[in-house]
Amino acid sequence: MNSARRTATIFRLAALVLFLGGCGAARPSNYYQLTIPGDVPVAKDVDPTPVTLLVGTLVAPDLYREDRIVYSTTEEGMGTYEYQRWAEPPTEMIQEVLLRELRSSGRYRAVFAHRSDSNGDFLLRGRLYDFKEVSGNGMVARLTVDFEMRDLKSGTTVWTHYYHHDEPVHGKNVPAVVAALDRNVQRSVKEVLEGLDQYFASHPPK
Repeated sequence: MNSARRTATIFRLAALVLFLGGCGAARPSNYYQLTIPGDVPVAKDVDPTPVTLLVGTLVAPDLYREDRIVYSTTEEGMGTYEYQRWAEPPTEMIQEVLLRELRSSGRYRAVFAHRSDSNGDFLLRGRLYDFKEVSGNGMVARLTVDFEMRDLKSGTTVWTHYYHHDEPVHGKNVPAVVAALDRNVQRSVKEVLEGLDQYFASHPPK
């Protein structure tokens, strides 16, 4: 075999190896979501507050407006898992949990997601700061979020609630982290509902 034919054969073999290597099955991604309440019948004895609430999407850094699960150490550095992802961005999932919980509580005349054409009495919105795994001396699921409610008629902020909590992770894998973040979100939403109850109890709508 002359030099030219030998070189051509080597190139063909190299191309075949690269092709076969590329045909290997790609590592599958795992997707997770928060527990979102279903449609729960409202108790007949509930007397709803005569207001319409609008629930806005949370403002957040780019990391939390994407679908990758975020991790960090006790230092400032953060990273994301390549194959462990949320079914939706955390900002959207938390909004949906809050929206469904407010609706199923039956405490308000109506609750809608905020859109440009939405009409309501109050707008509930927030800013997400942390939604991540934090490892160091143990592992926790950290949630930091700031909520506020604005009176749309007066344009003033009438209620705020700051939430920060590190939920212990019962395990050393990503599903355990997801479960802890889910518990943390449910806890934060419960505090929001309790805070709104207290606000409207002391500021009954006319």
